[in-house]
Amino acid sequence: MNDEVQNKGILPTEDCDLNTSSVLVISYYWPPAGGPGVQRWLKFVTYFREFGINPIVFIPENPHYPLQDKSLLKEVPKEIKIIRFPIKEPYGFAKMFSKKKTNKVSSGIISNKKQSIIENAMLWVRGNFFIPDARVGWVKPSVDFLQNYIEENHIKQIITSGPPHSLHLIGMQLKEKTGVKWLADFRDPWTTIHYHKLLRLSKSSEKKHKDLERKVLNEADQIVVTSQNTKTEFLEITSQPIEVITNGFEALEESTIQLDKKFTLVHIGSLLSNRNPEVLWKVLSDVAQSNTEFKKDLQIKLVGIVSEEIKAKIKESGLNENLEIVGYVTHKEAIQFQLKGQVLLLIEMDTPETKAIIPGKLFEYLAAKRPILAIGPEGSDVTSIISETQSGSYFLYSEAVQLKNQLLYYYKKYKQGSLVSESKNISKYSRRELTEKMAMLLKK
Repeated sequence: MNDEVQNKGILPTEDCDLNTSSVLVISYYWPPAGGPGVQRWLKFVTYFREFGINPIVFIPENPHYPLQDKSLLKEVPKEIKIIRFPIKEPYGFAKMFSKKKTNKVSSGIISNKKQSIIENAMLWVRGNFFIPDARVGWVKPSVDFLQNYIEENHIKQIITSGPPHSLHLIGMQLKEKTGVKWLADFRDPWTTIHYHKLLRLSKSSEKKHKDLERKVLNEADQIVVTSQNTKTEFLEITSQPIEVITNGFEALEESTIQLDKKFTLVHIGSLLSNRNPEVLWKVLSDVAQSNTEFKKDLQIKLVGIVSEEIKAKIKESGLNENLEIVGYVTHKEAIQFQLKGQVLLLIEMDTPETKAIIPGKLFEYLAAKRPILAIGPEGSDVTSIISETQSGSYFLYSEAVQLKNQLLYYYKKYKQGSLVSESKNISKYSRRELTEKMAMLLKK
């Protein structure tokens, strides 16, 4: 590697022609980052070349990833050019006060419970000094570097993926300075995300967030969102074209994996205090108390980070001996748990702000072809996908009777050895088909 390439942080890869179909993808999350945020653009980049798009990926050289999954490094295509550029983040300093609380705040994991003095201070600083987020310090140096790179390599199109929404500020400034076409991809909403109002924002800080959101939405040439609810929300702010391209699943090979022998209810991913389905624990407790065989067969399997409040509520419900907490696992291991589970749980917070959130796990649940039991807010985009694919059932937190009846139905089928998913029309959510849709947008 020569000095020039080394200083620019460009990884040596197989040569790619830098032509008019080359697209610069600016992303914060990239392997070895763990969690759902990394999957979307890793998979788009993987399939782009099949559709005549040559991706060049720009990522931080030294990022702060609260969760890591090093197994994902093997999934990065070797032929893709990757530019790693240094980033300065405040989380290293914040860890001096509390590493655990820093990881929570940097992940967007903010509880509605009473905060400690340290948590309050961290949230206030995070919300009012780092607008729109803690990666805002990466904007200016990235723009300075990429402006030259774009002009020297004749890049015509760029993509920014947020959150963190600071990356959209990079896209906005690059468009202004170079004239490139810019696609802004929103994996989540901006100012209406469920934790935004917990950031202890001053009135002036709240206005800055709103102003930046409006400016980004009106400057981008194309906007992509992951849910219809987010599109509806953004259409009130901008007249720029908006396309819904959801997250998706990777097609799985035919599996001979045996299902769990127990009647397992499997949840993949973080299950934190503000996502506590007390109605589910209550229903399961009621059935277990009246049916000793159900009590014997039931196993609640939680794969990921679980809050102490949820553990306490399950114990309080008399279900502690039915609980297995697996903890955080690699993405590959998570897929195995999905394939073996009798029923797959999808839990979302019971708030209006989360109706636009479609957890990435939903699409991987579809690929696993096991019955889905979802609980969430009224009007959620999850409802239409489950209904359209006939992949399971969706309940509101107020629908305890209906939830109980569905669980008993699943249990009856389990005892008969006939508990299967009758899902259909799921191919449109495959990563390859979604990438084709994204590529068509870029070619327009």
